Amino acid sequence: MLRSHRPALTAGCAIAIAALSLTAIPAAAAPGPTAETTAGVPAEVPAEMLDSMRRDLGLTADEARARITNEYRAGTATPALRQSLGTAFGGAWVTGKTAELTVATTDQGRHGVITAAGAKAVTVSHSLDDLTAAKDALDRTAERRAGAAASVWYVDVKTNSVVVQSTDPARASDFVAASGVSPGVVRIVESDEQPQPLDDVRGGEAYYINGTARCSIGFSVTKGSQGGFVTAGHCGEAGATTTGVNRTAQGTFQASRFPGNDYAWVSVNSDWKPTPAVLGPGGAIVTVAGSQQAPVGSSVCRSGSTTGWHCGTIEQLDTSVRYAEGLVSGLSRTTVCAEPGDSGGSYISGSQAQGVTSGGSGDCTAGGTTYFQPVNPILTAYGLALTTG
Repeated sequence: MLRSHRPALTAGCAIAIAALSLTAIPAAAAPGPTAETTAGVPAEVPAEMLDSMRRDLGLTADEARARITNEYRAGTATPALRQSLGTAFGGAWVTGKTAELTVATTDQGRHGVITAAGAKAVTVSHSLDDLTAAKDALDRTAERRAGAAASVWYVDVKTNSVVVQSTDPARASDFVAASGVSPGVVRIVESDEQPQPLDDVRGGEAYYINGTARCSIGFSVTKGSQGGFVTAGHCGEAGATTTGVNRTAQGTFQASRFPGNDYAWVSVNSDWKPTPAVLGPGGAIVTVAGSQQAPVGSSVCRSGSTTGWHCGTIEQLDTSVRYAEGLVSGLSRTTVCAEPGDSGGSYISGSQAQGVTSGGSGDCTAGGTTYFQPVNPILTAYGLALTTG
């Protein structure tokens, strides 16, 4: 499990970007240190963040600026398109170095609605509602059946299917059959991946739980006048006490859920001030502007107390993972690496908070796959307000 944080800092990279049209911005149109400053939303991109995206995503600085801007615009446009398309909505994702938005629909006659919004339209067989219902049926079956017929399953909007990963495809087929889900909706993929919560009880720059285990702070929040932060649920149970990086008294876990979900919130004492600041690459401080969900394919960066700052892309939303401790649903799957001690740390896309690190496989030497708990469900579950700049 990934645990870390400095007082009043949140892990992740942040940039505020204006939501305008969906037309891709060519790299040459993004000179200087800002991605955009329209609509009253300044968008300074720290040089360290651009360096991380160049290292991890193979982008130039101008390509990274253009991509961040277009990802933000895609995230703004997608909810409206989903509402307009209704039950014909098949999902959305971005692709390419400049993050072109694609929107799927089961009704070819609705392509005009999609293209009018500046997105590419594709026709698919299954609506997102149908895919989600299929994955939910798999979740219910997993809760009833013991054993690990499958380690990970998720809605994959790009292939218009529910993907089930397993080391034993035959057992995975039995698992799917037991759920009642139509085989035509599911793709079974043989995979050795066995995600684990990334736990670490060793010392390091972080926050500590009950004086022993270490995790990473996610994002600063408030509940009324009480300040605190969100983190992973597997980091501690309600009532557990925390100390900060300087080992002074910090706070108390107010609520926690794991498995099922993987989220928690910690209230802090008056010595710790929640701020919209994020500890970015090389110690740079960046600012969180909101928590708009980024589409599949978007770049995302993670900060944690063990491995620091790394970037990748969001592969899928709504992923179910079977940890040894139990099933966790509703996670987002990414190509970002992480290691023990990074649990609870921030995932952020542009200026928008995405979630807190849950678990994964691999490491930051050889690479790996990680999963984050989206932040908006945490805010809703506990009535919290994200601290923004």
